[in-house]
Amino acid sequence: MPTLSFRRLVPSLLAVVLLAGACTGDPAPPASGDPDGTSLVIAVAEEPTALSPLAGYGLHGAAKVFDGLVEHADDLTLRPALATGLPAPSANGRTWTVRLRPGVTFSDGTPFDAQDVVATYRAVLDQRDGSPLRQRFSMLDRVVADDSSTVHFELSEPYAPFPELLVLGIVSSESVGGDDPPVGTGPYVLADWQRGTRMVLEANEDHWDGTPAITEVTVEFVPGDEARADRMREGKLDGAALPPALAREFENTDGLQIVSHSAADVHAVVLPSNHPVTGDPAVRLALNHAMDRATLVDDALAGQGRVAHTPMPGVLAEFVEPGAVFEHDLTRALDQLESSGWVTGADGIRVRDGRVAEFTLTYLAGDMVARRMAEAFAAGARSVGIQVEPSPVAAEQLSGASLVGFGDPFDPDTALYRLLHSGGSLGGYANDTVDEALEVGRTATDPALRATAYRRMQRAYVQAPGMVVLAAPNHTYVMRESWDGYEPVVDGSSAGATWGAWWNLAEWTPR
Repeated sequence: MPTLSFRRLVPSLLAVVLLAGACTGDPAPPASGDPDGTSLVIAVAEEPTALSPLAGYGLHGAAKVFDGLVEHADDLTLRPALATGLPAPSANGRTWTVRLRPGVTFSDGTPFDAQDVVATYRAVLDQRDGSPLRQRFSMLDRVVADDSSTVHFELSEPYAPFPELLVLGIVSSESVGGDDPPVGTGPYVLADWQRGTRMVLEANEDHWDGTPAITEVTVEFVPGDEARADRMREGKLDGAALPPALAREFENTDGLQIVSHSAADVHAVVLPSNHPVTGDPAVRLALNHAMDRATLVDDALAGQGRVAHTPMPGVLAEFVEPGAVFEHDLTRALDQLESSGWVTGADGIRVRDGRVAEFTLTYLAGDMVARRMAEAFAAGARSVGIQVEPSPVAAEQLSGASLVGFGDPFDPDTALYRLLHSGGSLGGYANDTVDEALEVGRTATDPALRATAYRRMQRAYVQAPGMVVLAAPNHTYVMRESWDGYEPVVDGSSAGATWGAWWNLAEWTPR
């Protein structure tokens, strides 16, 4: 079996673009009021429902309260954390062996060993516990402790990106199934959580990798973009993710910098298969060719992002099929609709067999980028006679035709399989060639075979799309220049407190 090599992304994709540096003058004091800079306050748009890795918290690792067996470095490669080295596969690729770091304790003082790893992963696999990660670990059959310092993961079939899943935070066996949050080994512990308002983390003084210099981190939950910008203007935050248009307001503010992260955050309009308009293959193709994606990036994203045509994140460069694109071609879009019986009505909106070509598009309320992208999509659809009504809703109300974001910066499988595979795809999408390519992509251990399969998947997808992929926005952050240690990374599909600009907060130091 070919040896699995851990992928390194093209350096240019990892680069963070400094949009603006701070002006002259002494930096403003931290929002916490702490003159020593040992505490900071950041704001995120979404509050976690739970702080447990078993509930999906800290999916990319860097969970602050927990450590995984491995963790990601700034170039997205894996490095050991609670393990002594990277996981080693068996010859058939179905067993992975991990040796554990000695001398580690949980934040409650209990020792860490193999039984904690077994208990954590068994809780994910146990149907009775109802972990939302069960499908993510569908290939994992058993977790066995060989001794107190060695664990074997036994898979039902080879799964090439399995080491990427081992960033899952480990919880103590005594706390599995108990109160939230369970006990972890991470650099921070939860000190306070005021639901709907904020969460306070305090440094774990006995962390195996040393006590963080920033001893207190306050995470405020502020859903609206404008509301987070207001908090920054008032000096009540040390950092927040903001849309580019709002971030630009801080370009000339002393002590602040604006940074932009490339992201595996593909934004697309889901077109449900069971809808008489969005389920029509001709409508799907026409909408894809009606979109002027380059203009959308320039206008809706203020140039901070990249055009996208398929669900494959552009940051995963080795898997991208360059020819899988939809040209902006209104003539082709109109021909698709006319040849399929969609004729122009008196009001300019197309009709077929008495059915008007119209639908509602839901998007996340309070998200300025989502609103602008939804409006741009509606304008593109209107140019070919399809009426789309954008509708802002709460996250739990996103349904039907909806603007969604997805993507994983580490491997294609973890996001694309559940998104596109007909066994449970978003919007009911089904495509046999796509299914077959996705299966090869997750089981092949040869990187070249995987890349070939994913490129084949994209070529099949553009022939019969299930959504309109629009763009991958960069994630823009405004940050106070009071600390050293910030390192750029490629973001995931959201800008929470565990990844993005804050992924390595435990390594920051006051200036």
